[in-house]
Amino acid sequence: MIVMHSDNRIILVNNIKLPIDASVTEAFSVAKRILRKNSISLTDSSYSIYRRSVDARNKDNIFFVYTVAVNGNFGELSKEHLERIGLSLLENVGLEFSREGNEILSAPPVVVGMGPCGLFAALLLAENGYSPILLDRGGSIDERKRAVNYFYSNHVLNTETNIQFGAGGAGTFSDGKLVTRINDPLTSYVLDKFVEFGAPDDIKYIAKPHIGTDVLSVIVDRMIDKISDLGGTIMYNTKFLRAKCRNGSVESIITNRGEIKTGALVLALGHSSRDTYAELIASGMAIDAKPFSVGMRIEHLADDIDKAMYGKFAGNPLLGHAEYNLSYDTKNRGVYTFCMCPGGEVVAATSEADGVVVNGMSYSKRDGKNSNSAVVCTVFREDYGATPAKAIEFQKKIERLAYEAGGGSYSAPIITVGDLLSDKVQSLPTRVMPTYMNGNNVRLSHPDNFLPSFVTSSIKNALGAFNKKISGFSSADAVLTGVETRTSAPVRILRDNNTKLAFGYKNLYPAGEGAGYAGGITSASI
Repeated sequence: MIVMHSDNRIILVNNIKLPIDASVTEAFSVAKRILRKNSISLTDSSYSIYRRSVDARNKDNIFFVYTVAVNGNFGELSKEHLERIGLSLLENVGLEFSREGNEILSAPPVVVGMGPCGLFAALLLAENGYSPILLDRGGSIDERKRAVNYFYSNHVLNTETNIQFGAGGAGTFSDGKLVTRINDPLTSYVLDKFVEFGAPDDIKYIAKPHIGTDVLSVIVDRMIDKISDLGGTIMYNTKFLRAKCRNGSVESIITNRGEIKTGALVLALGHSSRDTYAELIASGMAIDAKPFSVGMRIEHLADDIDKAMYGKFAGNPLLGHAEYNLSYDTKNRGVYTFCMCPGGEVVAATSEADGVVVNGMSYSKRDGKNSNSAVVCTVFREDYGATPAKAIEFQKKIERLAYEAGGGSYSAPIITVGDLLSDKVQSLPTRVMPTYMNGNNVRLSHPDNFLPSFVTSSIKNALGAFNKKISGFSSADAVLTGVETRTSAPVRILRDNNTKLAFGYKNLYPAGEGAGYAGGITSASI
């Protein structure tokens, strides 16, 4: 049960613009002056940073923009009055969970999947005394690291333990971005938990928080240890095969390690569990196809992006590497950048044999030479036939074609932006060197060899528009690596909006990104 407390009133003082080397104390001083100017009492008030973003629109004068949260006794000030004077009231703060659940289960709840959704589901169940069973088809963090290193060195893929599957889910081998566009009171709960388990405190207020794969892997291990300490059971290398039901209730699940009885089932599968999707479809579960996006990863020198976005401030440690988020409307479909990794690398993210998939990853220091981002194009239901099976096959076909275009052995197809824009395949990378599999496993190929032509042409058109926003974005020596297909789940497991139960089930909860209800670490955790 979620309990909302409103004992304290918090005023948000927005749009405090200060030089990047100004102290937090200066932001608090500005907030105090604004409150005094509006005759608001400062008695027994306390101050904290609620949000900090970068204003780099004028490269000659870059600012941090603060929102300061002021907690105090402000009497009967109304929300409407505060809004008229440019302030806002933060209500229903102090979100807490009751420490005890009140529903009696016939057996422990089972959570399938150790990505952010599964971890937070299991943690909350454990904190409420339910002793959940948390399982994943893949291995532990250490097993995943060994499997990925072996894959990179020997080009032999473990289809169960890899960059997609195992403790922490796909997000573990990523930038660890925590940006979310949803406005949910649970956001602060999730961020607080990440900090509790080892994330830096600033993720609670910077506009584009990230953790980095090195720190995130430690956090995941600590969360799993906590779940175990609270009575949960952790089962690695345990693959969910199917559920056994009676009268709409799941009574047990069948795994590769035997049958497990359960009183409730949370399916937090992740977006790449295609064989599990196929089993659920065959069982008659209500599943629908949904739009998704496919494309490539673009790499630039991190210094070039910094200079283009920060001008003379490029390289300032207070700013770090520059980040971008770009979109372009072709009038038929959208093209946008996704999961931008400053100072990161392009990783081999396939989970199926004879397929090539790329993703982006960076460490907490973001100290790599390149910055990369997905550049992807919207795929509509009608593009692939509007059924779940055809959605999955559409992605798989692209991945197999990319494998062939790369020449096998999980080499990735690449092309320079200059060649793509001139429809040639002749230029080897020079200044910007690809980072996929340490840069040693790539091959020149035109994306028409593995992507639908509408995707390639849409991306080509978008690059020029992106270049107008960030000078040099479409420079001839930037490198594109294929193929990015796992931007989101291609299907949605249908559920009741109120109970969150899968249609036709009394105790089965599809959740997170794999069920089609989230788009990143934070939203999946929520």
